[in-house]
Amino acid sequence: MLKIEISSQRKVGSFSNEFKPKTNAMKLIIKNMFSARCVNHVACILKDTGISYLKIELGQVELINELNLIQKLDFKNELKKEGFELIENSQSILAERIKLIIIQMVHYSEENIKTNFSVYLSEQMKHNYTYLSNVFRAENGMSIQQFIIMNKVERIKTLLLYGELNLSEISYKLNYSSIAHLSNQFKKITGFSPTHYRHLEVNQRIPIEKIGA
Repeated sequence: MLKIEISSQRKVGSFSNEFKPKTNAMKLIIKNMFSARCVNHVACILKDTGISYLKIELGQVELINELNLIQKLDFKNELKKEGFELIENSQSILAERIKLIIIQMVHYSEENIKTNFSVYLSEQMKHNYTYLSNVFRAENGMSIQQFIIMNKVERIKTLLLYGELNLSEISYKLNYSSIAHLSNQFKKITGFSPTHYRHLEVNQRIPIEKIGA
């Protein structure tokens, strides 16, 4: 599974980032930070606001020190300007982590999608799937399955445009029971058959961070 991560170039004291004491380290969960472009964008916000960090990966930032109230307010305001959000509510954090697992699995993993995703998600999150499903729906207004389908359709778009895999291979990679199943679901969401979409001149892909928004 691909892990997008950026280490800070900012130095503190005489320690390198890899060996910096983490006594006051602080982990923040950032909403809508689902792509490499978003990670780089948040890194720029941190730099511009003078906040030192240990690492950034999809959906979260690990800071060297805790933020004071003024720093937190400034950071939250700058994030909001760019379409991100600092998440502090426990259920919102849980729902965002579910999104991150789905996005990692669908868009960044080299492995085929899990057959029994509910079991996989429960194992990853250490919670009962029914509980996770209820939290996710309350926070996002849709089911986990709907969010998975929306991401799979966007992944299909990308794979179609790359042209490296045929429909049969895409169907297998994304765990569809058949090409017909893939095609029907794709057309229901986009209004186009996969073959028709592949020949469109206009790019109709949705950025990962906008899926389900």
